[in-house]
Amino acid sequence: MARARTALASALFLLLVATGCSSDAGADGGFEGNTLDNPLAVPDIALTDTEGDDYSLAVDTDKRLSLVFFGYSNCPDICQTVMASLAGAINRLDEADRKDVEVIFVTTDPVRDTEAALRRYLDRFNPDFIGLTGDIDTIIAVGRPLAVYVNDGVELPTGGFDLGGHSTQVTAIDSEDEAPVYWSQDTSQSEFADDIHTLLGEEP
Repeated sequence: MARARTALASALFLLLVATGCSSDAGADGGFEGNTLDNPLAVPDIALTDTEGDDYSLAVDTDKRLSLVFFGYSNCPDICQTVMASLAGAINRLDEADRKDVEVIFVTTDPVRDTEAALRRYLDRFNPDFIGLTGDIDTIIAVGRPLAVYVNDGVELPTGGFDLGGHSTQVTAIDSEDEAPVYWSQDTSQSEFADDIHTLLGEEP
């Protein structure tokens, strides 16, 4: 298992290198995100939102900037930290910026993250956050072009789950349905807010 995860991590690293990436940290006010010289194409693959409707990251992201995170509601640490940082960042934005950005959470644990469970989880952070679920193979297919690794979890004999792991970056989708920027799990709410303001200022 450890060998498989190492191989997958190496593959994702090579994908990012192949597309070309650079960090703009420290320049122009300290941009903290990592900018891809060749943005990733967002796949047009339908998932299901918390209202039971089809939702494609390529077609249905209708804001100038969409921030996408793959995680699961039973995650005890990283997912909650990242979502809290995104919620805090949205609260820091002025009204003009806030109306042009949306946050989307794609579950990596669809067995337990039903539409209702996702809605309850996201409402703890922000009721406007969008939650997406679907079968695990479709979720994996959505994540792959975005360099997001999602492990196919299994239910254990004890009744628990082994989800293995998932990538923890936050990915930006722009109005061209491309993913030009991503952030690490350690990005703070103030850093997210500053970067969002910068990106919206650059968009036409």
